[in-house]
Amino acid sequence: MKKAVIIIPTYNEKANINTLIESILKYTQNLNNWSVDILIVDSLSPDGTQFEVEKVQKKYRQLHLLSTKKEGLGQAYINGFKYSFEHLNPFVVFEMDADLSHNPADIPSFLLQIEKGADFVIGSRYIKGGSIPSNWGFHRKLFSIFANLFVRLGFMRLTITDWTDGYRAIKVWVIKKAFGHIENYSGYVFQIAILDSAIINKAHIKEIPIKFIDRKDGVSKINSLQYIVQTFWYVLSHSSFIKFIVVGLMGFVIDFSFAYFFINVSHFPKVQSNMFSAEIAIVCNFFLNNFWSFKHKQIKGGIFTYLKNFVLFNVVSLGSIIIQGGGLWVLLSIFGDKGLMMPFEINVPSWIIYKVIIIAFVIIPYSYFLYNRIVWKNK
Repeated sequence: MKKAVIIIPTYNEKANINTLIESILKYTQNLNNWSVDILIVDSLSPDGTQFEVEKVQKKYRQLHLLSTKKEGLGQAYINGFKYSFEHLNPFVVFEMDADLSHNPADIPSFLLQIEKGADFVIGSRYIKGGSIPSNWGFHRKLFSIFANLFVRLGFMRLTITDWTDGYRAIKVWVIKKAFGHIENYSGYVFQIAILDSAIINKAHIKEIPIKFIDRKDGVSKINSLQYIVQTFWYVLSHSSFIKFIVVGLMGFVIDFSFAYFFINVSHFPKVQSNMFSAEIAIVCNFFLNNFWSFKHKQIKGGIFTYLKNFVLFNVVSLGSIIIQGGGLWVLLSIFGDKGLMMPFEINVPSWIIYKVIIIAFVIIPYSYFLYNRIVWKNK
């Protein structure tokens, strides 16, 4: 029989904790193939949460209490992980809120997905069957939806719909692999960091729908402004896609500089000039992507492996050149080669506008997808 440990960080949750414990035990006592323990990680709550847990402990041997100083949600979970690994020997651990916003009736569904082979199961509010409270204010709904959309787009992981909710079941090996990374995050951004680490370590991610319930007692501990800033910075500093965009912008400058030189100084034809300048930018982008954007998948194995991937990079990038050249030819043929008047009476050659559109909406998505699949593919 495998063991699951449900880790619940608490701070001033005296009004909710008894109800939550009883509900969890109700839905887990008759599970086949699983024994379930509960670990409360209380941050010295001044309202006496830990004393309530101690009372209930007398009734249930599977209930455990760890008292720690108040250091943030992420550190509370890290302390809980370490305690459970050292004393309880779980196969899987749960993250779960203490405010009754997560329904214990969903626990068997999480474990079913683990049995089917998932390594990391997310309770999602944004897939069919899931929901957020209808009485949430517009700003709170917007914040929740926008935060998840920003992370999904920032990491280009559109299949994962809920990065921020804290109802999850995670195999122990995933947590142990993540320790070196997640120990740097104590706040709510910890939830994004641990999922990011799981993806990097090739964990099998699965989502199940949950209906998020708003708390009735107590107050939320989240600092919205701090969370927004931490989330924004985490995505910017860890997303290979964002770094890829930055490298692309640098290549953009190189591309335009050489294109301008070829057209206006060397007087080459516009289409050929843009194809030449694009190849120069591609060579620069290869080195920047290898040593920065895709550093975690950096090409290794000696000079021949490096040269092989450099050739692959150019072969894949040849499509970008063809797309750009073909797209410019089509747009120039249809709309003509003329100057376009911009604000402040700035006259911009139409080929520049066409080039911007092609790069932004076609070449960047095309390149990122194929580079990940062919040149910097997962080992």
